[in-house]
Amino acid sequence: MNAENSAWRTLPPAYTRAMRYAPIDPQLFVENRARLRPLLPPRSLAVLNANDILPTNADGTLGFVQNSDLFYLTGVDQEETILLLFPDAADEKHREILFLRETNDTIKIWEGHKLTKDEARKRTGIQQVRWLADFPALFRQLMCEAERVFLNSNEHKRASDDVETRDGRFIRQVREQFPLHEFRRLAPLMHQLRLVKSAFELELIRKATALTAHGFDRVLKFLQPGVNELEIEAEFAHEFIRGGGGFAYGPIVASGPNACVLHYGNNDQPCKKGHLLLLDVASSYANYRSDLTRTIPVNGRFSKRQRAVYDAVLRVLRASIALCVPGKLPREWQKESELLMEKELLDLGLLKRSQIRKQDPDRPALKKYFMHGIGHPMGLDVHDVGNTNEPMQAGWVMTVEPGIYLPDEGLAVRLENDVVVTDRGPLDLMADIPIEAEEIEERMRR
Repeated sequence: MNAENSAWRTLPPAYTRAMRYAPIDPQLFVENRARLRPLLPPRSLAVLNANDILPTNADGTLGFVQNSDLFYLTGVDQEETILLLFPDAADEKHREILFLRETNDTIKIWEGHKLTKDEARKRTGIQQVRWLADFPALFRQLMCEAERVFLNSNEHKRASDDVETRDGRFIRQVREQFPLHEFRRLAPLMHQLRLVKSAFELELIRKATALTAHGFDRVLKFLQPGVNELEIEAEFAHEFIRGGGGFAYGPIVASGPNACVLHYGNNDQPCKKGHLLLLDVASSYANYRSDLTRTIPVNGRFSKRQRAVYDAVLRVLRASIALCVPGKLPREWQKESELLMEKELLDLGLLKRSQIRKQDPDRPALKKYFMHGIGHPMGLDVHDVGNTNEPMQAGWVMTVEPGIYLPDEGLAVRLENDVVVTDRGPLDLMADIPIEAEEIEERMRR
């Protein structure tokens, strides 16, 4: 998927389905809450809400996608859920409480099983589990003890806020009911925590990348001239869903000139002999994302021109991965990658040195061919939250995704791998997924 600082599409909300994955060790969520508690000042209460189930038309709804922050702290993949954290509550039983929708026979018949209190305790490690009906009275009681309240909202810098969220409604209601409390933003604390991935999280991301690898391998065997882009999407869906995952974001399956459209998502055109097929498609697993881009020849063999552009992008990818190290500011990394790309564009004859000498520093000449960012944080969201104005740290997971776009030639190449920043150098989570041109051609011949 695209880089964090580029103008890109909003991700469709309905690509995740709940609980097709194996149970997650609750220690992940116990540790995540333990990391949040010391960041809260004394006598602070924090509240997080599940996402809404969004309506379509008539009595239709979209697939449920859990609030990433709530899932990070609880592992609950169910609607109408509230987490309340009050580390300094006088009563120890009130220091962390999970509120769930109470089920009944009608809900069970129409919607299926919902979490029992005991199941929620086992999944989350939270011992105090209540039904939602208990929330208003208990919340008021604890608000009378608290001095400050941390409320959650979506503070991704490119988020759309046209639709009011459940958290948004809650914020409005609480501020009206308790106007004299000190209200603070929980999002900056969650961003700080979520950037650095634990060993538990990395294992879930690895499972997502493994499903992505299976899907890509299936497509290499399937692709031939005349196949439609939508058939390629279906091949990925087969592997992802069969493995307990789903699409990590709206898939991009773009053949020929379609690959030059950065927001392409129609996925409905035939793949023609002599064209390249750009695949920006990856799997999620247990709400954790992977993000892969590959560009492959429809007829199984790169032309001379295609190969020259492909190898240029691959060299920038390799070098940019090596530059992904602790202590480096993402904007510095972006600049270093742009200088690498500038050299490749000069060697390809797409840029002239005179253009570079005369360029506007705010609009470099290379942006004509490489107009987006080199990478972005990834985790529970494919464009994960976090302060990218701070230096990278060990434990960040970054995508690395250079590209060259030549609409006049109906040709585009983008390549992308997911990388863990470590103190021992970058760890490429997709190192085993074919990327060298010769290996791609060999796999397609087989």
